[in-house]
Amino acid sequence: MLKRAVAAAVLAASIAMPAFGAGTLTKEPPGHGYKKVSGLVKLPEFLPGLGKLYVKPPTLPAGPFLAYDRSGKLVSTIYMIPIKDLDEHKAFEELASGPKKVDHVDMYYNAGHPGVEVPHYHIVLWYVSEKEANKLK
Repeated sequence: MLKRAVAAAVLAASIAMPAFGAGTLTKEPPGHGYKKVSGLVKLPEFLPGLGKLYVKPPTLPAGPFLAYDRSGKLVSTIYMIPIKDLDEHKAFEELASGPKKVDHVDMYYNAGHPGVEVPHYHIVLWYVSEKEANKLK
C-alpha cells in the first residue's frame, strides 16, 4: 500500500513539470481532439467537485482530462491512473500539466466509474485556489 502511495506521489510530482502550451485550452470547449466525457460515457455533464470534463479518447484511461467550471474556465487537469499500472511499475512519461500554473495537487482513490471502470487514483492538478475548487461541489 505504501509503495502505491509513494509511486503515485512521484507521478504527481513528475506531471507538474511540462505544459500543454496551447492557450486555446483555457476556455471550454477545448478543441484539439478533446471530447466531452459526458458524451462518451454515462456520466453527468457537470461532476460535483470536478466540473465539466473533456478527454482525448485515445489517451484513456490515464488522460489528461481537462476540467472546466460552470462558466467554461479551465480549473484543473486530471489523471486517472489504474492501480494495476502502479503495481506493474508502468512508466507515465511526458504527461503535461496544462496551460496554467498549478496552484495545488489533490490525489485520491476511486473504485471505478464509467470510462475508467478499474480501481485507480485521481491526480488533480488545480489551477485555481482551494477556495475556488470548493465552489465546484
